[in-house]
Amino acid sequence: MKNPIEHFGFNPKNYKWLFIGLTINVLGYILMIGGGAENPNDFHADELFSATRITIAPMLIVAGYVVILFSIMKKNTTTDTTISDNLNKGEVSSAQKKSK
Repeated sequence: MKNPIEHFGFNPKNYKWLFIGLTINVLGYILMIGGGAENPNDFHADELFSATRITIAPMLIVAGYVVILFSIMKKNTTTDTTISDNLNKGEVSSAQKKSK
């Protein structure tokens, strides 16, 4: 019987990269919030259009999405190594040999 965890697309390294990307995204969104005045008649352009909100936060958000995409697309190397080791030992079924 095949181990369902071994054939699942994500391994612990993928989850680590996914959570790093999510953390970067949350940090970018946190840096983007704020800058509003309590009185609607007040306008603080230096707070609203700061370099943090205009450049750094969007770059962090895009970088977070790139890390998340990397975590999704990262190939699971432990499964491939296990199948190739079993293929060398002759322990792989004929269906797995055809897929290789």
